[in-house]
Amino acid sequence: MTDGSNIVTIRDIDVPFWRIVMILVKWSIAAIPAMIILMLLAGILGALVAAVLALVGLQMPEVPTPPAP
Repeated sequence: MTDGSNIVTIRDIDVPFWRIVMILVKWSIAAIPAMIILMLLAGILGALVAAVLALVGLQMPEVPTPPAP
């Protein structure tokens, strides 16, 4: 080891259980606005694709509805 580097080995990480629970709760709460933003972006992208297809003269395929009972 003449290059001056040291080898470090981590053997244990002691994190309290409730601290991990709080981190997961915060991640869950942060995921809600992220999903809303992603859904809005997907809707805008879908609208743009539909508009481009309409300009080209193509139509979006119709979704078949199930027959009434």
